[in-house]
Amino acid sequence: MTSTNTSAGAEDRDGAKARPDASSSTEAGGGQGLLPCFGAWHLANGLTRFRLWAPNAKEGVKLEIADREPLPMTDVGDGFHEIQTPCPPGTRYRYRVGPDLSVPDPASRLQAGDVHDDSIVTGPDSYAWTNTGWRGRPWRETVLYELHAGLAGGYAGIEAKLPELAALGITAVELMPIADFPGPRNWGYDGVLPYAPDCAYGTPDELKRMIDTAHGLGMMVFLDVVYNHFGPDGNYLSAYASDFFRDDVHTPWGVAIDFRRRAVRQFFAENALYWLNEFRFDGLRLDAVHAIKDVGWLEEMAGFVRTHLPADRIVHLVLENDDNQVHPLENGYQAQWNDDGHHVLHQLLTGESEGYYSDYANHPAQRLTRALSDGFIYQGETSEHRGGPRGEPSAHLPPTSFVLFLQNHDQIGNRAMGERLLALARNDTRPVRAAVALMLLAPQIPLLFMGEERGSTAPFLYFTSHGDAQLAQAVRDGRRKEFEKFRAFAHPETRDRIPDPNDEATYTRSDPFQAPADPEWQDYYQALLQLRHRVVVPRLDGAHSLGAHVLGLRAVVAQWLLGDGAVLSIYVNLGTVDVRPDWLQEDRGDETLLFESETGAGRALRDGLLQHGVTVALLKELA
Repeated sequence: MTSTNTSAGAEDRDGAKARPDASSSTEAGGGQGLLPCFGAWHLANGLTRFRLWAPNAKEGVKLEIADREPLPMTDVGDGFHEIQTPCPPGTRYRYRVGPDLSVPDPASRLQAGDVHDDSIVTGPDSYAWTNTGWRGRPWRETVLYELHAGLAGGYAGIEAKLPELAALGITAVELMPIADFPGPRNWGYDGVLPYAPDCAYGTPDELKRMIDTAHGLGMMVFLDVVYNHFGPDGNYLSAYASDFFRDDVHTPWGVAIDFRRRAVRQFFAENALYWLNEFRFDGLRLDAVHAIKDVGWLEEMAGFVRTHLPADRIVHLVLENDDNQVHPLENGYQAQWNDDGHHVLHQLLTGESEGYYSDYANHPAQRLTRALSDGFIYQGETSEHRGGPRGEPSAHLPPTSFVLFLQNHDQIGNRAMGERLLALARNDTRPVRAAVALMLLAPQIPLLFMGEERGSTAPFLYFTSHGDAQLAQAVRDGRRKEFEKFRAFAHPETRDRIPDPNDEATYTRSDPFQAPADPEWQDYYQALLQLRHRVVVPRLDGAHSLGAHVLGLRAVVAQWLLGDGAVLSIYVNLGTVDVRPDWLQEDRGDETLLFESETGAGRALRDGLLQHGVTVALLKELA
């Protein structure tokens, strides 16, 4: 359920104060609270209220319902058009916004097919929730598991996997975007109907049942949402609401969304609340917010969501922000994906130095110490790859403000051939094992990408299913052109080997669940997660860094003072040679060995030797 007046006190572009919407005091059907400002809403009196923001529909807007004459909608001001009419749930409808154009509802809660088809009126939530007492879990307990709903078998397939993930130690499943996109195959970042869960993965009730089942297992469910752009196929907004966009700012995906507009801010803030209320997601991950050119909206949205949720709900908001900005993390957001941490670890493990890895190739061990102690590596320094300063000071933030990962959809899928980390390991998995132990035992919040705990080497490729042949060709050509500056793809014949995103085989090759799991990797992840939950998580509140030090060319030690006064030390050597630094000559007789990624590594450490490809974790208890 959503509510109105999301930007109380916000200003529109012309500086006028936002006015509460006239419908904000009207109760919605089913006792679900206040009416949303957008879309079709079935009322308790049996009528359905339809509402569309169409400031550029010069000839007005009509509601089209099958077997009925088009109904003129009333211009109620500020670009909104509205009508109330008898219309039961299940009714298909469209909006006539011009003589030759009839469009689906941009706030459609359900589509009759795909993004170009009719929208469907939905009623009050009729799903019989069983875990009604669920209120969420504290952020410190979070272990994220990112997955693609389609490759996991849809909502029903995810539900079937939940017991195994819970036994592994996963506490939060994170879905890549599910907002309706064109065709049956997509990463989800080409969505054009942000309120409509894509039917390619199942019904809304199947989605709710999956979330309900997760809650019964003590697991949270997060959703990745995209508020920085719309996909190219099925987005009609520019035809009747061109004010939704600004032509003076561009993103990698086209013109930017105009968050200076009150209605635009409201559209997305209500969307966030809708997912959290209607489907009872436990958190949202906001994609690429650096492309949102009004950062003040982030704090505004967080405040709106938390104001309109029950006080006892525990809901987490997480960002992807390539600008390494700190102020959102001080105002309503639990954490940010730490790309810096990933990039330096990947560079240390693979030696890659092209693209954005070039910013981490010099003195990578020193950069890793900063990621472990401060969170961000770039805190205002110049990024040569980006061509300017990047980031803000972050050392004062708690370690749990950063999500640490070795793999995710971007870092695998944005490679030309979609290779996973194990496929790049060059037959020596010891450094990967060491990095996994570091990720899962460090006080930052860990994120796994589907299949890594199974030892999967299946690629994760970029895939689409555009029905328009011209658009499919443009995506294919654009994908291959993207890599022409990389040495391995400098020649056209090598770029031609890059898989076609629109080919169904590209999608099926990306399934990490089609091959049997490697039990050794599963046991390894499970042991580490059990240790994390038993020893690290209970001590995370109040934890802070004691600093990190370089021990060798690819070896470091990091230490944290935990909330109960214990000191956690993690030694990691991602290089190919053993190191014997002077720093290791101190007596460690009062420390407890928690974990060693290779047998005997702890004993060697006490003798002053940090072997290559190992992680050793030690804990000094409170005296």
